[in-house]
Amino acid sequence: MTYRVPTEEQTLAVESFRKFLLAEVGPVVRMYRDRFIPKATMRELTQRIAEFGLPGCTVPVEHGGMGWSYTTQGMLFEELAACSCDVALCVMVNTAVAAMLLDATPALRERYLPEVLGGRIFGALGIGDPDAGQDIEEVRTRAVRDGDHFVVTATKTWATNGVYSDVLVCAVRTGRAVSLLLIDREEHGYEARNIDKLALNAQSNAQIVIAATRVPQTHLLGEEGEGTCRALKIDEQVRVHSGVLSVGLMRAALDESVAYATKHSRLGKVIAAHQLIAAKLADMAIRTDAARLLSHRALGLMDAGTRCDVQASMAMAFAAEAAVQVCQDAVQLHGIHGMMREFDIERLLREAVTLSTLGDTVQVRKLAIALALTGISPFV
Repeated sequence: MTYRVPTEEQTLAVESFRKFLLAEVGPVVRMYRDRFIPKATMRELTQRIAEFGLPGCTVPVEHGGMGWSYTTQGMLFEELAACSCDVALCVMVNTAVAAMLLDATPALRERYLPEVLGGRIFGALGIGDPDAGQDIEEVRTRAVRDGDHFVVTATKTWATNGVYSDVLVCAVRTGRAVSLLLIDREEHGYEARNIDKLALNAQSNAQIVIAATRVPQTHLLGEEGEGTCRALKIDEQVRVHSGVLSVGLMRAALDESVAYATKHSRLGKVIAAHQLIAAKLADMAIRTDAARLLSHRALGLMDAGTRCDVQASMAMAFAAEAAVQVCQDAVQLHGIHGMMREFDIERLLREAVTLSTLGDTVQVRKLAIALALTGISPFV
């Protein structure tokens, strides 16, 4: 793989976005540290973030997006993740919903896509079922046809943006195959309740309950029965962005650690001058860069129009494990200060541990990688 130096346009876009995040988003997320950010406040943030290209970075210009590359989107997303994983998760799901809306009917796309791209409405993904995890092929939720409508009764768990959501992309079985329905919360109805976690509670991971909801067949995303194919296509993007999310988290922990090690002293010299501390900082930087390069390889393949399921899984799995190690090293480097809320390091560690468990676990992704390498399924 050839490493591509960022272009001048990419560098300018990233630098301007970083300045905006430091000035406008950072103070808000610090104020709501570990507390739920109200929907109105989150909407204000997502509307401002949308001006810099998220979630519309890769959406074609003719559909209201920027028409930029996946690599550029990944660079911008890393900046957002380094500022706030909570806000980044919210934007990441909106990015996936926007990509799915590109395959919707013109009427559906024109109604919802501009609002999602503008950060004015929130989407959520209800792919897996409570007893089947996020495996879309195991979805048991049924949509029963009633004339030109589907009637849906279901419970979806771990839906990011759940409480915020205005629309839900719901995986259902229509007959024997899986389809994707776009359910409008106000028009069709569903309820959402936040799930308390170890960390990342400033945004919404929720349980969604859909009770005998009637959804018109015109709200199918793509053709009936194409849900698995379309969801797996988006899953590739979600995996890469999950890797970049961990990269941003590592970068924040590394920046905090470098600042602490160069300003505080022990035994007559700054901490960074001690060999063990210097080596620890180097290891943290190596892991962060390695995770970034794996993510950029997958993003580059996406730009080339090449499937990259294995590469996306590698980026996600490595970055998730590396983030836990880097954040744990950051806590140890800070000593007792690493467990004090004043230094924000303990929050980063909690977030790294939580990220490694959201969606498919690292272990499941590794099994999928092994299957691709050997052709022998380790799942049975």
